[in-house]
Amino acid sequence: MEVDAGIALFFQLFGKRWTGPIVSVLTAGPAYFADLRRAIPGISERMLSNRLTELAAAELIVREVDEGPPLRVSYRLTEAGTALKPAFNGLAQWAQTHLPESGGPADC
Repeated sequence: MEVDAGIALFFQLFGKRWTGPIVSVLTAGPAYFADLRRAIPGISERMLSNRLTELAAAELIVREVDEGPPLRVSYRLTEAGTALKPAFNGLAQWAQTHLPESGGPADC
């Protein structure tokens, strides 16, 4: 028996810390960098920037620059990223039902 190739590919990206929460926040709609940082407690600016770059390279998000002033950068899901919304909703519902509250990221 072997792990499914699609599952392996998915977890190469989503197995990294913070990737899932970033996409989850963006399922609600586009967000500026600062808004993402506030929405995800504990993530550093550098890590957020790195994960956003990876998600853009995977074509799950688009980076858009608003020339301003002030210059602001927003991020939104692509069609491929938006297609993850039902899966994320299902995962959230499953976690609320089956995982103890103390099993959150702070306990990792």
